[in-house]
Amino acid sequence: MPRLLFEYDPPERFVAGTVGEPGQRTFFLQARGGGRTTSVALEKQQVSVLAERVEALLDEVVHLSGGEASVPALAPVDVEDTEPLDTPIEEEFRVGTMALAWDSDDEVVVIEAQAVTDSDDDDEAEDEPLLVEGDEGPPLLRVRLTGSAARAFVRRASVVVAAGRPPCPFCGGPLDPGGHVCPRANGYRR
Repeated sequence: MPRLLFEYDPPERFVAGTVGEPGQRTFFLQARGGGRTTSVALEKQQVSVLAERVEALLDEVVHLSGGEASVPALAPVDVEDTEPLDTPIEEEFRVGTMALAWDSDDEVVVIEAQAVTDSDDDDEAEDEPLLVEGDEGPPLLRVRLTGSAARAFVRRASVVVAAGRPPCPFCGGPLDPGGHVCPRANGYRR
């Protein structure tokens, strides 16, 4: 099938956000630019890992370039984005595979999020390349971010992930408003 490619080079806005109450949230990556908005759904853990990996990639670029790369050490305050997701939120696809790279020629971070496929559940799929260029394949979101925009994405994604349910002081599991059955308390409700 022909690949649907949602490309933003660069986006006007690229953020992680949620819809719903803690414990029932749906996580999204949302890119906007050129009069269009693309929203893709993913898991909380995927947002968390993406933020960690982008941060590590940027730190490595700064380290290897000796500070010469156009990547700030911290997210500049003037690019901070605390606004809610753009509405209406129409999910284009659910993310399965993600890829991350540094384009040294343009000095930008490249983030790719590919739709879930049947092969994502196959153990044999590990030997295949993650994202293959071409006209065929599952839908793909590709975003190219400056160092500043990438740092701002990391800051916001970290805040979004941390804004969930508070952890139980005994077992570390998430607490619902009505408490939870705590394994460290022999199944008593906390």
